[in-house]
Amino acid sequence: MTVKHRIIADLYKDSVALMVISSRLLNVDGIDAASVVMATPTNVENLVHAGLGGHAAVRTSDVIVAVAGIDSSCDAALELAATLFAEQPARNAGAVAVAPPTSLQSAIARDPAASLALVSVPGEYAAGEAMKALRLGLHVMIFSDNVAVHHERSLKQYAASRGLLVMGPDCGTAIVNGLPLGFANVVRRGTIGVVGASGTGMQEITSRIHNLGGGISQALGTGGHDLSDEIGGISMLQAMRALEHDPDTEVLVLVSKPPAAGVARVVLDEVRAMRTPVVVMFLGADPATFDDGVVRGARSLANAADIAVALAIGQPASSSAPDNRLERRRLLDDAVARMAPGQRFVRGIFCGGTFCYEAQLVCLGEAITGCSNTPVAGNTVLSDVNVSREHTFLDMGDDAFTQGRPHPMIDPTLRNERVARDAADAETAVLLVDIVLGYGSAADPASELLAVIGRAQVEAAQAGRHLAVISHVCGTDADPQDRTAIVAQLDAAGVLVASSNAEAARWAAYVANGLVR
Repeated sequence: MTVKHRIIADLYKDSVALMVISSRLLNVDGIDAASVVMATPTNVENLVHAGLGGHAAVRTSDVIVAVAGIDSSCDAALELAATLFAEQPARNAGAVAVAPPTSLQSAIARDPAASLALVSVPGEYAAGEAMKALRLGLHVMIFSDNVAVHHERSLKQYAASRGLLVMGPDCGTAIVNGLPLGFANVVRRGTIGVVGASGTGMQEITSRIHNLGGGISQALGTGGHDLSDEIGGISMLQAMRALEHDPDTEVLVLVSKPPAAGVARVVLDEVRAMRTPVVVMFLGADPATFDDGVVRGARSLANAADIAVALAIGQPASSSAPDNRLERRRLLDDAVARMAPGQRFVRGIFCGGTFCYEAQLVCLGEAITGCSNTPVAGNTVLSDVNVSREHTFLDMGDDAFTQGRPHPMIDPTLRNERVARDAADAETAVLLVDIVLGYGSAADPASELLAVIGRAQVEAAQAGRHLAVISHVCGTDADPQDRTAIVAQLDAAGVLVASSNAEAARWAAYVANGLVR
């Protein structure tokens, strides 16, 4: 395999734009790996770990294009990269070219009404750019990750003292005044506000609210570290208070992976003092421990959306009844009956980190323990992320898989390769996968996955095995990818499509438990 690279000097592109170009290069025939990144020390080191290294003579203001594969394909990919970087946005005929602003100050001068800056630069520089925006009186969404905790705390404290909100760092999803930012879905405006420390968790909740006929007033991300002891929930508390006084918000949903115990108490105490009805979904927490009629505790992401919609239309909100029934018991029983001896394990392969986390919790509740690269309490760490063993739940968006590569929501190639590998394992009984739609996600997230699954099912049948494939599609029919069309493709291929991530995990656990009875 040949590795080649090209350095583009003194050119800045944000990380999302670079991931999209990386994805285009990966589609070149004969290319096995491709990465297009700013030449920060961290990115240079990541390229070395990914086998695409050797870039000593670079500056942080440079872009590195690195590819690996057949020699001629590498040349073609580098030429494609040059073409993509040279392309200019299309303009209407007769339009006068306007140079883009070169600083936050010049952007504000051009549009004094702007109130929000989105920061998407290498993590080493994100805090500095965010502080510049705050000093200009702007709220900030920091898409960048790898920002030091002490910088995050300083930014949030500074912002809070001036009545400004910092969403992030590592804030991948928000919907502000109807405008989707980062990875977000197309949902109608409405009366339900969402504040979340979980990107795909927010996508699941906002999409389901839309699909149930409700709508979103605002969806504000906080970043995954906000509810830690070090940060203290600064952004979540600010966002809660803002939406409490927002005339368009009548119901509020809070979502997070397990917060620090002390921070959770502070948040729940504040919720109890609010006039707005609040639904709380702390993944892994027993809602019975804080659901007191004032705080409405949810058992799953989907359940949080269900309760919020019920509250918004004035219906009783209950978290005690299952949010989804096991609608396809007959098909699942049939799948169990067709399994070969030795097929025992669930292999969950996720684009969404929160979906991986929630699926583990659901399966644990059904006595299915396993391992993961991001295990919940009760599961074990996967010793080699490249080899599944027993029940395995993989977050393919984790750093172990994305160093030097696009996130799987942008380019699912690496995830699809893992699906093929696990499908060939004679011990695999269930493939559990998510498909995440919306802005930022792949334009066609299902076709290649279904081709991989189709080949795997044929090979399994030839070996006397049966593969059960269970999926959940996070999105709406208004998304660019069209949820109804994606679900129809999956149904036609024999994939069992659940209405939520939690339901898909329950179905997988049902099959696994059926194999050991």
